[in-house]
Amino acid sequence: MPQSMNSSVSSTPVHIFLDNSNIFYGAQGAAARHGEGGVARCVRLYYEHLLHLARAGRQVERAVCVGTIPSRDENVFRTRLERAGCIPELYPGTVGAREQGIDQALQVHMLRTVIDGWHGAPGVAVLLTGDGAGIEAGSGFLADLQRLYEYGWGVEVLSWEHSCSRRLRDWTERVGAFVSLDAHYESVTFVEGGRRPTPPNLTRNRPFAFPANPEELEDLAA
Repeated sequence: MPQSMNSSVSSTPVHIFLDNSNIFYGAQGAAARHGEGGVARCVRLYYEHLLHLARAGRQVERAVCVGTIPSRDENVFRTRLERAGCIPELYPGTVGAREQGIDQALQVHMLRTVIDGWHGAPGVAVLLTGDGAGIEAGSGFLADLQRLYEYGWGVEVLSWEHSCSRRLRDWTERVGAFVSLDAHYESVTFVEGGRRPTPPNLTRNRPFAFPANPEELEDLAA
């Protein structure tokens, strides 16, 4: 269940997973709802504020971003992500047929986090995507997020409201925390050659999730 910021939240380690294509194009899709439809194609993500919102004052064990990037822009995106403290795993190209394979690359990072960290206490997985496809076949972001949850991890999803899978959002709100990026649009985006991002604001009732406590972990292992 979502909770508000307190000392136990701030001491919880988080692992951040960013589906760049979904969040980037989602930001451009949200532009019209925020009075910037005329410059939607110039809307960019301001990664430092986006990762600040995902981190929310907590210790980040690892942050990774996977996505397709036009070759001419790769160095720009890589620099922006690294400056924000995120490991970039970028592939040249455009959104299309290859995107499922790109998504799976990020899902591998999620599952490795569980396996590599199982000897320690579970943390919180913060996933930035709205993609809930594949659940019926036991694949995709939602299916792997559910796997993390079953191993005792707290789960949070940050996404744009118009492009977020209803099933992904409903499940996350029930067991963890859903954060609408629309409430932070002017902070996590900017317009190339125009509007600059506003300072991030974490006082807008941002919900948080917790990993399972030791007693719950014993129940999961039983």
